[in-house]
Amino acid sequence: MNNPLSVQNDRQIVLIILFATTLFVSASLMFVLQPMFGKALLPLLGGSPAVWNTCMVFYQTILFLGYLYAHYLSTSQPQHRQILIHVTVILISCIALPLALPANIQPPTQNNPTLWILWTLLLAIGLPFFVVSTTGPLIQKWFSNIGHHTSHDPYYLYAASNAGSLLALLSYPFFIEPNIGLSEQKITWSIGYIILAVLIVGCASILWRYKKKQEFSQENPDAAPEPTLATKLHWLALAFVPSSLLLGLTNFISTDIASVPLLWIIPLTLYLLSFIIVFSKWGQIIHGSMLTIQPIVLLPFIAYSFINPAVLPFWVDLMLHLAAFFLAVMVCHGELAKTRPHTNHLTTYYLIMSFAGMLGGMFNTFIAPFIFNSVYEYPIMIIAALLLRPNLTSESENTYRQLGLQTIFPILLFFSGLAIFIFTDNLGPYIDTIGAGLILLAGLTYAFRSKPVTLSLLTAVIIIFTLGLHSLLTTTLDQKRTFFGVLSVRESTLIDEQNRPEKYHEFFHGTTKHGAQRLVAGQQQVPLTYYSRPGPIGQLFKTYEQDNQEWVIGAVGLGAGALACYSRPEQAWSFYEIDPTVVEIAKNPSYFKYLYLCGKNIQMHVGDARLSLIKEPDNKFDLLIMDAFSSDSVPTHLLTQEALQLYFSKLKPTGILAFHITNRHLSLKKVLADHARQLNYSALIQEFKPQKNIPLVIATDWVVLAKKGERLALLQQSRAGNWEQLPLYFDMKPWTDDFTNILSIWK
Repeated sequence: MNNPLSVQNDRQIVLIILFATTLFVSASLMFVLQPMFGKALLPLLGGSPAVWNTCMVFYQTILFLGYLYAHYLSTSQPQHRQILIHVTVILISCIALPLALPANIQPPTQNNPTLWILWTLLLAIGLPFFVVSTTGPLIQKWFSNIGHHTSHDPYYLYAASNAGSLLALLSYPFFIEPNIGLSEQKITWSIGYIILAVLIVGCASILWRYKKKQEFSQENPDAAPEPTLATKLHWLALAFVPSSLLLGLTNFISTDIASVPLLWIIPLTLYLLSFIIVFSKWGQIIHGSMLTIQPIVLLPFIAYSFINPAVLPFWVDLMLHLAAFFLAVMVCHGELAKTRPHTNHLTTYYLIMSFAGMLGGMFNTFIAPFIFNSVYEYPIMIIAALLLRPNLTSESENTYRQLGLQTIFPILLFFSGLAIFIFTDNLGPYIDTIGAGLILLAGLTYAFRSKPVTLSLLTAVIIIFTLGLHSLLTTTLDQKRTFFGVLSVRESTLIDEQNRPEKYHEFFHGTTKHGAQRLVAGQQQVPLTYYSRPGPIGQLFKTYEQDNQEWVIGAVGLGAGALACYSRPEQAWSFYEIDPTVVEIAKNPSYFKYLYLCGKNIQMHVGDARLSLIKEPDNKFDLLIMDAFSSDSVPTHLLTQEALQLYFSKLKPTGILAFHITNRHLSLKKVLADHARQLNYSALIQEFKPQKNIPLVIATDWVVLAKKGERLALLQQSRAGNWEQLPLYFDMKPWTDDFTNILSIWK
């Protein structure tokens, strides 16, 4: 005979497994869908990190709507009606399966594509994502009403949900993307969605059959008073700041550290990990440790990552940013978990959290780019996160008088620094002293670790002074922030051939230089940096100068327009540039005169290169130059096998494809070598390093490809440069529109 107690225990375990599995699968589907559809959209929008951030806004908005639906359903409808309504919504959402982008869609070329991305995502995945987003709060609410011995506190199931999110997010770049093509991913996701629907129906059937639900769903109101407005606003702030900080850091590391799509998921991974930890049974213990560690890490973070980042290797700087971010969200989410309400107000709690997440995303995507010309929202949210630290002093000190005293020192410091800036004619000789003083102030922040107001305001003063210091060190003539990144024109000084100082202009996308021009007469038409005459592209034009009199030439990526000065009056040139602001800057003779002096007859096409080239007639070009970069990275959709086949369809049979592949982090030659082998193209590479110290002639890597090896023989035989056969790599899986793998080419 079965032991009734044993049967009861088994039933309790089965219930936990069913509800936890449902939440786990739901969260996994949500966080596989996010990078999957971000990747599907990237080819249409040049690989910009803003695509990912815009997708995040969409996900956060639908998540909020899902939580709002769950809140309304669980608080205003009887449980049997909740089940009927939700099953109906699930059935309707199945019309979006299998997942796919709408047919024949094209992004706008002249306007910001943010609204277009949101509309496209709504059409493609809006319904299934909405259902997935409702699962977390609704299933937890249902669990609180089924009579399980832990039904009074189902928040631990939130950890299971976030564990699914984290596993899915990490699986995508390391397992799913390297092994499964995009089309197969969409089909597999659709199957997973059907499995989720079955699990939700299973949870609903448990709730339907439970006869004593009233005992658990209608608690004594006095035992669960309505949270106050102050408490709700506190929840809002504690969820808003990490959400904004997440997108701010993503944009920052893509703009100022490295534009590598793989890095975009790291902040989100840490963000999800924080939820798992704070809602676990060890959450309170760990929260105290985070409060202790945060001001310790803040010191080197401010001192090096903001004040003097040049002294750090890339990976150390990245680690400091990620550590500071993780501690900030751990503190905020820890406070959020510590103040969680009774289950009667569970859906209200999650609703406020999702609303704050949506507001954070909207602030970073719709407001910050229009009021800031750089990624200033990131340091602002670092300061806000410090302000949300709990006051660790005694309650008797927590008065308006004490708060006023906490602001005095930072305010005096700020106005003292402002007075020095205003009344000192030339701060140049004092730059090192100012930098050392700021580092000392960063060390002083630890003394105010128990006073959040002083700590946050002192950090704000240090960051403001640091930004001012950096502006003194670099002469920025213009800086604009577009959907595709932060563009800046700077004036710098070089030592010319006669050992004299000389001014020149530089063009930057983020921290990556995209061109430069000397200003003195006689030098303004000389291509520099990656496009110098001694370099690979200069060698190509020199080698074929007898042959290229009437060439038709296409160039993807404009930069400062230096390539235009290789043009001849009898040639026909076309530039393809995705960002209209780049065109605006390159055409402004106050910044760069390449197009003004050399580009009178050049045609300009604004829009994604592949979409633009498709419209061109076949066999049009004699030379096609691929020089498209998003900061330091070539957009992956311009490197696929289908992309190369498109380029060669637009080239004449004797045409040459020149590919600029200079990159700090990725070995792009592996991708092109594999394509050349698979498609039977001839390919040469030159990893150019200048032999002489020529101003603004820098190291750069180029690959040239042609259908026949004889076409490149002249280049290889010339003594202009060290052109070599592109090495063969047999460990590469071909990159296609359906499959790319960044990890396989990481240096």
